[in-house]
Amino acid sequence: MEVSDPLEMMRKEFNTYITPKGWEDKMETLEDWKKFYESTVKDKEAMEKWWESWAEKIPWFKKWTKVLDDSNPPFYRWFVGGETNLAYLCTDWQINQGRKNKVAIIWEGEPVEERNEPKEVRKLTYYDLFRESNRIAYALKEKLGVNKGEIVTLYLPMIPELPLFMLAVQRIGAAHSIVFSGFSAEALAVRVMDAKARIIVTADGVWRRGKQLNLKNIVDEAIKICEREGHKVEKVIVVKRLGISIPWTEGRDVWYHDFLADVPKNTFVSCEPRGSEDYSYILYTSGTTGKPKGAQHSVGGYAVYLYATTKMIFDIRDDDIYWCTADIGWVTGHSYIVYGPLMHGATIIMYEGALDYPDPSRWASMIERYGVTIFYTAPTAIRMLMKFPEDIYLKHDTSTLRIAHSVGEPINPEAWRWYFRVFGKEKTCSSSTWWMTETGGMLSGHYPGRGKILPLKPGTNGPIFPGITCAVVDDDGNPVPPGTRGYFVITSPWPGMLMTLWQSPQRYIDVYYGKYKHKGWWYYTGDFAMLDQDGWIWVIGRADDVIKVAGHRIGTAEVESAMIKHPAVAESACVGKSDPLKGEIPLIYVTLKKGYEPSEDMRQELKKHLRATIGPVVASDAVITFVDILPKTRSGKIMRRLLRAVAEGKPLGDVTTLESEIAVEEAKKAYEMVKAALEAGPTSSS
Repeated sequence: MEVSDPLEMMRKEFNTYITPKGWEDKMETLEDWKKFYESTVKDKEAMEKWWESWAEKIPWFKKWTKVLDDSNPPFYRWFVGGETNLAYLCTDWQINQGRKNKVAIIWEGEPVEERNEPKEVRKLTYYDLFRESNRIAYALKEKLGVNKGEIVTLYLPMIPELPLFMLAVQRIGAAHSIVFSGFSAEALAVRVMDAKARIIVTADGVWRRGKQLNLKNIVDEAIKICEREGHKVEKVIVVKRLGISIPWTEGRDVWYHDFLADVPKNTFVSCEPRGSEDYSYILYTSGTTGKPKGAQHSVGGYAVYLYATTKMIFDIRDDDIYWCTADIGWVTGHSYIVYGPLMHGATIIMYEGALDYPDPSRWASMIERYGVTIFYTAPTAIRMLMKFPEDIYLKHDTSTLRIAHSVGEPINPEAWRWYFRVFGKEKTCSSSTWWMTETGGMLSGHYPGRGKILPLKPGTNGPIFPGITCAVVDDDGNPVPPGTRGYFVITSPWPGMLMTLWQSPQRYIDVYYGKYKHKGWWYYTGDFAMLDQDGWIWVIGRADDVIKVAGHRIGTAEVESAMIKHPAVAESACVGKSDPLKGEIPLIYVTLKKGYEPSEDMRQELKKHLRATIGPVVASDAVITFVDILPKTRSGKIMRRLLRAVAEGKPLGDVTTLESEIAVEEAKKAYEMVKAALEAGPTSSS
């Protein structure tokens, strides 16, 4: 039997060109761009010159003596000998450029009035950021003795106090470890102990989908775990967000407002000069097994990389209103809510709650309310919004958008087109940027101002950022032809790269450089990807997100992308289920758009669709089940780990990051139907 190529669907998209209207252009042809890119990567000297040109655009207390020290790979060090400070770049420098009274942050709380108008909106100018972060810096340093290099754990929701504490910590030369406020007490405790943090900053609680969640309870439980392991947390600073009743330990716990009560508003703390190769923060990646990995990022290289990528890919201008919908607890929030945009003097939006509260139009209404011009969100969120009638969004004016990118996982072409058309009004520069916690910032994307020669292709991640070389290779490290799936590797160092894994240098080498060590120090991303004929990268999904059906390796992202092409499907998640005959069979969970109902006819229609788009090797064995919602984290990512656990009948593990606990029950109920169908035999309706 002939097996259809599972990548054919993606290859067809290579010839789809959508060019935005009205962008200024300094290049005339695609070849001009390619020549420009090649000029930045032709040799080590060209690469260093490119990155040095960006470093010269930001202020330094002391200039570097060497652009790149590559004497001890893979522990590369950028702008060696240079000294700067992230807080200085985000506040002092902005005020010096005349932005003292410019609004830096527009924060909107989740609760709404009867007419869906927000109950709480706070606006902070750059002077507010400067003044309040100075007060916090003073209190941390003088009252608690926080000094250069110490790590402070921040367990805060999406409220303005989070970036304020980040800037304060950077100001005094300390570092932060931000733990996503959806993590459990155990996950928090592990991160606190690993960082040896003696101070935790949190809030009493947070709004989520109209409910008040108590964060202080979680912190107290985490501290008990730390104490059992011999680690002492000396101080807990608590921001009063909800005013709810919380547990309290006198002498250890202090209200944020009391902590600053005796600190004058005009307090000034000089920014501590930080060595470029010092570390600015650690951020733990959320693996499903094993100890979390603490990605350790630099000061100087990280700052330069964010400044360059933020400018080239977002093209931030003084009159822009910028909104990245991520949570600051993840790296996207670190890099492209706080440090990158603030270094460019942007006005940014922060939102506390869920994207569909009180209804799915919340984001569209906020874009209209504030005249958002740059929007950055996740493909999962886009697909969720696609479930609902377009009129919900079209009644709001989103025509102010000129850039609308996505990040977090591959975006299927259908979701890209919907996003481009419904939110972007077919005039935005839009692409699926690719990067990860460890890269520090974006490695690919589309560049405003060059839309005439850099075609927008639905589903692609775009061209690689100048000054960086990447490749798509096979198991042996040999480049694969265009349109062929392989492993995505980064073949040169770049300024935003992580310095090491916190206290685990050998693990850093093994995890990221071990696979292709025989080829040199190639960074292994862990992703499958393809290159097209223009050199555009198409990241398909994690290399470990693969199921093996009767000897055929099938990427789950490819199956999900194929399913979403059907007009009835809003979201899809594919996992493998062990099978004694086939090895694994694809188990596909599907949510339908409004107006479509689950039925056996719909199931069979979807199997036919799967056969036509992916091929019989998947469609013949696929088990399709319908659910109302998929289990997702509060940042919007589908928790496939839970779906696998349900399918295999294994313990679910930690589910505290779930957006809705109902989703797991949905998956369990759906799988019981599948199980019954499977036990009934091949003639059943599964």
